[in-house]
Amino acid sequence: MHLKQAAVVFSLVLLAAPALRADYVVLRSGQRLKVTGYQLLGDKYHLQLSGGFVEIAAADIVAIEPEDVFTPVPAAAQPAALPFYRDLVEAAAKKYNMDADLITSVIAVESNFDPKAVSRKNARGLMQLLPETAAQLGVKNIDDPAENIDAGTRYLRDLLQNYNNDLVLALAAYNAGPDKVQLYGRVPPFAETISYVRRVRRGYDKSKSKAATKTPPPADAGAVAANSPPRARQSQ
Repeated sequence: MHLKQAAVVFSLVLLAAPALRADYVVLRSGQRLKVTGYQLLGDKYHLQLSGGFVEIAAADIVAIEPEDVFTPVPAAAQPAALPFYRDLVEAAAKKYNMDADLITSVIAVESNFDPKAVSRKNARGLMQLLPETAAQLGVKNIDDPAENIDAGTRYLRDLLQNYNNDLVLALAAYNAGPDKVQLYGRVPPFAETISYVRRVRRGYDKSKSKAATKTPPPADAGAVAANSPPRARQSQ
């Protein structure tokens, strides 16, 4: 499909009801298109819209950017599998001595709990693992939620250890790669990475704030939690 034809089709379909989750496809013309899913098939992207599907040449797309805020799924349409993912998250968190709320916050930003999510860089699954990273972590089925969460949690744990429990640098490395963090010596100056770190931290801080309002203070104020949260600092 030619670029102009695709733009017309996108414009018409985007008049439909808003999607539950969206990303923005940025075309070479500068136009930003809102899609609810995408997959790279050869030299074309198969883009899912609220009213159907459209294929467009990969060469005509310069970026796919995540929407900063996702509209919550209505209670009636909430997938029954979400509690199951929480079980998997808690199991992985216990295995690798991580905070389950942090893992949940990463999954929310990475895939919005879509186990079939595929990025433009071919990162896959709930925690958006690259195939080469998954292979290094011993993953056999990258699309399996249990394996994906286990490997992603282990990888984030390793990054936290590498950066002395610095959450900001660990998240930046998870998104942009440890080589980029090493190159700049801080959070890489990429809009996507800066936004990613902020969004994960915002979700994580929100979850801890909610927990604090529900949990009474411990009897022993000097006691240290067995699974203390990682250090957070201002992102750069």
